[in-house]
Amino acid sequence: MLAAATEPDEARQSNVSTEMNAMNWDRIEGNWKQIKGQVRQQWGKLTDDDLDRLHGKREELEGVLQERYGLAKDEAKRQVDEWSGRYKM
Repeated sequence: MLAAATEPDEARQSNVSTEMNAMNWDRIEGNWKQIKGQVRQQWGKLTDDDLDRLHGKREELEGVLQERYGLAKDEAKRQVDEWSGRYKM
């Protein structure tokens, strides 16, 4: 019975986390020119051309990380989630 009571809480927390990530990513995308250097520090294999081409698009960043680092899709997403969660504007 206790487990059933926590499931909605877990789902609610997941939704809040997803919404916060989306809001944070909106800020990242809107300030892409200013934060490209931080992205480059995190993922040094990305070229200036890569960063310019991305324009802050999350899915494209994940795709380039897969290409440059040979990451699986889930791992690229995890790394971007982790980085964007630490990013504060």
